[in-house]
Amino acid sequence: MPVEDHKEHDDHFEDRLGEALRHAGGGFETDRSTLSTAGAARGRRLLLRRRAAVAGGVAAVALVGVGGTLLVPWGGDEDGRQSVAAGRAAPPRPAEDDGEVSAADLVRTLKKLLPAGKFSEEQGRGTGEGGDEAPPMPYAQVVYDDGKGGAAVGVSLNRIQPGSEQAREWTECPDKRLVSYDTCTASTLPDGSGLLLFQGYEYPDRRVDTKHWYASLVTPQGHHITVNEWNAEAEKDAPVTREEPPLTTAQLKDVVTAAAWRTAVDAIPEDPRYSITPKPSSSTSAPPGADVASVGTTLASLLPENMKVTAKGGQEPDYAYVVVDDGKGESMVQINVQSNMGEALSGHMAGAEELPDGTLLLTREAPDEKGRAGVVVRTVDVLRTNGDRVVIMASNAAGLQGGATREAPALTMDQLKRIATSAKWQEGR
Repeated sequence: MPVEDHKEHDDHFEDRLGEALRHAGGGFETDRSTLSTAGAARGRRLLLRRRAAVAGGVAAVALVGVGGTLLVPWGGDEDGRQSVAAGRAAPPRPAEDDGEVSAADLVRTLKKLLPAGKFSEEQGRGTGEGGDEAPPMPYAQVVYDDGKGGAAVGVSLNRIQPGSEQAREWTECPDKRLVSYDTCTASTLPDGSGLLLFQGYEYPDRRVDTKHWYASLVTPQGHHITVNEWNAEAEKDAPVTREEPPLTTAQLKDVVTAAAWRTAVDAIPEDPRYSITPKPSSSTSAPPGADVASVGTTLASLLPENMKVTAKGGQEPDYAYVVVDDGKGESMVQINVQSNMGEALSGHMAGAEELPDGTLLLTREAPDEKGRAGVVVRTVDVLRTNGDRVVIMASNAAGLQGGATREAPALTMDQLKRIATSAKWQEGR
């Protein structure tokens, strides 16, 4: 549930996001009363991983700051942020001896697969051991100029469990209600590999014109290859150098499906801490609210009768949204259901109303924090004595992108309170 302006709670999100690729998770807000961008979690995680792919692999990501700013472990400015643009002032020379397939090998392969042009700012990491903290996440990155302007182009390599939630996230187009993009196509190749071709933007709110296009491939054997490109010489904080990134979707497909990348993934040393072997399923049944279907179904059952649901979606395991219309225009309603949040939110709930059963309740109505024109967000945050938390938000917009679609959110504050405090969220716990 990434949010804007938050403190990080890595342990909580490592549990949820799981495995090596999920070390780049978000956080939740403890010093405000809203999970204001919870709905963007899936798209945000995709953006984080795409950025991490060019910043040296997901294992290189330390934290995510305000608005999804990438915090990298090799330093930064006074608040911990550093862009790739700053980091590439003196990139390390790709090593020839850092793995069975070295960083230099990967850079050479990338350059051979790209059309004729000039190359600079070459960097990468090979398939050698990753050390005590994480397995290696090999990558190669260059600034490529085909005569129309320099552009950052990179490839990242990893293993992934086929059929897992991770694999689906990398091979399914994100929900356009949550993430802004121009085009996205998902397909299955003849060998059973899943391929995603995405043309979008570095910043989902389009505050900067930097475009971000990528291809993601997941094979039945668990190879995960991602090729990223921008229309600037760095993913962030670099001037736009051309109208569009240099590679077409057809060229991205050619590069991402090259056999050399699969060979490199096979060369990554096995690490039992990050095995892609499926874990045995738990015999413990999940309580209501533990997955998208139950969260969304419960939310829909609690809506006023005059609300027509026009769209719905969510993110496992605890977030769902519906878009409703009462005849006055569409309105997005989002909900998060969490457990064991009492200690983490002890300071956050200061000043909350205490209900007779000890439940704490906070309310807030404010303009959209991303500054969308005319958008107002109503939030109710409920924390029960057993640590269960329900946060519900309603806005007068039809999604997390775009401006207001009506004068006010479709649900009143009292209606939001009734939904958030419903006993249905406790059933089966």
